[in-house]
Amino acid sequence: MVNYPNGKKHPSKDLVTTGREKRKINYGRRGMVFEEAIDASNQYYLTEHLAVIHKRPTPVQIVKVDYPKRSKAVITEAYFKTPSTTDYNGIYKGKYLDFEAKETQNKTSFPLVNIHAHQVEHMRAVIEQGGICFLLIHFAVLNEVYLLPFVPFYHYWQRMIAGGRKSMTLTEIRNDGILVPNGFRPRLDYLAALPLSDESEEK
Repeated sequence: MVNYPNGKKHPSKDLVTTGREKRKINYGRRGMVFEEAIDASNQYYLTEHLAVIHKRPTPVQIVKVDYPKRSKAVITEAYFKTPSTTDYNGIYKGKYLDFEAKETQNKTSFPLVNIHAHQVEHMRAVIEQGGICFLLIHFAVLNEVYLLPFVPFYHYWQRMIAGGRKSMTLTEIRNDGILVPNGFRPRLDYLAALPLSDESEEK
């Protein structure tokens, strides 16, 4: 049993009853295809000596452990902690790189509620030190991925903080972001879409 930050407890799979028939739906796969594409691309970048980028492990707080055998421990209850920073980090062309990857089912906008204030502060601090920061946003229904640099994203974040709209429109993301090409090797060539100008000068 895994406990999520919203206080709800979920097994890895849920049972949905339709008439007399019960079928299993695996909610854990939501967003996994996008994540797998990023991971496969990172492995390609590493193999080809283009960049070293890894996914940060999700922090977990272990609550209960059973010991069915002396030599074997089984975690029976744990909580996912809210990540303190972003999803991925690494080195690219001598620069520190840091980004958050998000997926949405929305076809016309990306809700900013999907990003946490402490993540924004972390990315801002990275930019201050001359690093590279951006968001990878996957519009699942459209099958489109955009790389949105931190500077334009931060503009929309501040707009929300000032009382403006709580999302970025797809049009805004298309105007300020870069469409990431899909391919075979790598599957998601987001480094090809990465502007290499020093964003720290644009704060």
